Amino acid sequence: MSTTGSSPACEGMYSKLIDDEGPYDDFNRRPDVGQAHSVSPVRLIPRLSGPGPYRFATICLATLCAILLIAIIAVTAHYKNKPQGSGEATSEIQKQTQDTNVTALTASISKLQQEKDQLQKENDELLAKLAAKITTKAPEVIKPTTKAVVAPIVCPMDWHLFNNSCYFISRTTRDWPESQSYCQSQGAHLAIIHTAEEQTFLWNLLPRGHWNAYWFGISDEQTEDQWKWVDGTPLVGGFWEVGEPNNHIDEDCGYIVKTRVMERVAIRSWYDAPCSMYWPFICEKEMGAGASTSIPH
Repeated sequence: MSTTGSSPACEGMYSKLIDDEGPYDDFNRRPDVGQAHSVSPVRLIPRLSGPGPYRFATICLATLCAILLIAIIAVTAHYKNKPQGSGEATSEIQKQTQDTNVTALTASISKLQQEKDQLQKENDELLAKLAAKITTKAPEVIKPTTKAVVAPIVCPMDWHLFNNSCYFISRTTRDWPESQSYCQSQGAHLAIIHTAEEQTFLWNLLPRGHWNAYWFGISDEQTEDQWKWVDGTPLVGGFWEVGEPNNHIDEDCGYIVKTRVMERVAIRSWYDAPCSMYWPFICEKEMGAGASTSIPH
């Protein structure tokens, strides 16, 4: 396609580009001036693809890359420093919150201290008023309480007190039935022994001898091997010597033995013997509140 119809302005711009580029190689050799002013489009494109435009484009691209690199570095630095700034801001907020809490606690403590002082003052005033009332109040007359006075138990002469009973150790001998009759005549009975303390107390009253034996209030005369006290209650336990009672020769009554043998002990000193034998005896008289201490003769 012919370029005859091209405007003079386009031809001038093209001529300037050729002049600025300097000499060309054989392929792009400059045409003679005298030749016709017709330029083929195919010829124009190689002219525009010379070193000049590439250099300009390269500079533009390098500048653009530098700008992008600087922008990337700036954005990275901004976001990298942002969390640190956020952490510092958070720490500052926490510090302000703690300061606020400490201030509030201090105020609360001060208020409580003031309330405590006020309560202490009121308490002191109440105590002072109470002390004044006590001082001015007439003393009350305390009436003594009347309690029944229980007279101490006093046993008659030759009788010995243990707990609430008086005991008599005879110096004469009788058989078991006669001994029980004598005790009854004194308002008593043959001794009934329930505890080891009572047994030991009576044992200590007895003198030692070759065979010192004393009747007390137990027998199985009604039913063999069913020992009962003189008040009719059955025996529970007892303080029999080893092998006793043995009913050797119709032995239905119990007695206590205290000899010179030191190995013999109080809680193993009961024996059984025929009720017809003559021994000393032990009487017991219960002494309740208000009971008479006189012994009939």
